[in-house]
Amino acid sequence: MAKSNEEVFTAGKIAEALSVPPAQVKKAIDALKIQPAMKKGACSYYSADSLKKIKSSLKK
Repeated sequence: MAKSNEEVFTAGKIAEALSVPPAQVKKAIDALKIQPAMKKGACSYYSADSLKKIKSSLKK
């Protein structure tokens, strides 16, 4: 679980930050088998560490 002071991002916010389509981020999350840092309702939130992993996988 994410710490309360840790910044978390939705897949959509990660896509915005990386300037890529949300579908590309979702495919990367599935391919890397990244688990959300926390869930709230139907929304999954990912840590900054996950964002780095996704960013590096999209550069390949």
